[in-house]
Amino acid sequence: MNDTGGGPLPAVALADRTGAAGDRTEDGTKGGRLGLPQAVALVVGNIVGTGIFLLPASLAAFGTVSILAFGIVTLGALALAVVFGRLGRRLPASGGPYAYAREGFGEFPGFLNAWSFWITAWAGNAGIAFAWVGYVVYFADATFGLDWSGVPTQVVIGLTGLWIPALINLAGVTRMGLFQLVTTVVKFAPLVFVAIVGLFFVKAGNFGPFNATDGSWIGALSVSAALVLFAYSGVESAGIAAEKVSDPERNIGRASVYGTLACAVLYMLGTVVVFGTVPHDRLVNSTAPFADAINAMFGGGVWGVVMAALAIVSGLGALNGWTLLVAEMPMAAARDGLFPKMFTRMRGGNVPWVGIVAGTALTSATFVLAFAAENAFTTILLLAAFTTVVPYLFSAAAQLFWLTTDGRRAAGGHLAWNMALAVVALLFSFWMIFGAGADAVFQGTLMLLVGIPVYIWVKASRGEYGPKETTHIVTGELR
Repeated sequence: MNDTGGGPLPAVALADRTGAAGDRTEDGTKGGRLGLPQAVALVVGNIVGTGIFLLPASLAAFGTVSILAFGIVTLGALALAVVFGRLGRRLPASGGPYAYAREGFGEFPGFLNAWSFWITAWAGNAGIAFAWVGYVVYFADATFGLDWSGVPTQVVIGLTGLWIPALINLAGVTRMGLFQLVTTVVKFAPLVFVAIVGLFFVKAGNFGPFNATDGSWIGALSVSAALVLFAYSGVESAGIAAEKVSDPERNIGRASVYGTLACAVLYMLGTVVVFGTVPHDRLVNSTAPFADAINAMFGGGVWGVVMAALAIVSGLGALNGWTLLVAEMPMAAARDGLFPKMFTRMRGGNVPWVGIVAGTALTSATFVLAFAAENAFTTILLLAAFTTVVPYLFSAAAQLFWLTTDGRRAAGGHLAWNMALAVVALLFSFWMIFGAGADAVFQGTLMLLVGIPVYIWVKASRGEYGPKETTHIVTGELR
């Protein structure tokens, strides 16, 4: 049964929007594609960055209530993954949340979603780089006895780590996908090993208090949940890179759910292991909690160095995948005339090089400025959590909006299930905005408002006033 409210588009019409027909890009050239394994690796690689390697130390400051937060956020992330899968089947367009918001609500909401996610991508990359540098410093000291803890040295290390993935992305989608797949396998298997074997080394006395803050446990739960959300950022990756994914109607949903499920198991077990193997007072001040955990399990030695090396690989893989997204989102919006046209410029037919270079430059500037801030990692995470949740909220709302209009033709059981998931995803997004805190919401809102002059400039440069008519291009089935 087709529930789209208009039926699938002709292949030519769909190709104009997604670039998927014949695996060709907008300019007619054949580009590299990501199969299901590479798409899953993109989701997993973007979710599992260096954030999870440093996150337990940030969460320890709130107490073991953050483990409860991890469980709740995991359920919310899975609901979002399913919603993104449904949206990707219905609208397999590059840009993911941007495309869903534009299709459901119009041009300006679409632009704000693209702008918000673009901020998430380049600001979040600065957070990944910040955590990544900590493991590089740890590895250099433990392996070679080098003291790279000085700020100038860390800045150079971080900038190097940001531009290596940029160069890989500039080399083409095929090379980027291969690098993503290799780094995901390299980092994922050992982390699973630690998460499972570490359960046998957990000691109850290491967990610390349930609420380690001076406030209520509800407040601690909400803020720690917002931090956890950043660790799940990337669940939407396959949808944003829809143009690069083969058979997007099927593979976007599968990659989103499979990748999120795999990460959920790893995250929950890994967090419990770190909390249970590293004493609480030590964990709060740790700069490499997973390395400390494995040292506690096996008595130090080479194991901590191995974990640090894996964290370094993990960070490069995450930066590689997010560098793709930092270019894909503005490219999709620019094709619709909502971002500066320069973001549509391609290299090799399928590489949005302007977005890659501009995004990496902004990340580099944010990374350098972060060293002047107190608690820079947590600050970046909460800001990125807010700008991440805005597109999540609009995506859930777009799905709910569609289900209450065209989607009513679906079978009763399917409609009720998908409505429930959309409502859960929507409420979860509201809660995450609350949990990000007043400072992050204030700063993030200001950054969103900065986009309005950009919108005006783009519209004026095209000689347009008011909204353009958006083409209804829904395709696929609700399942």
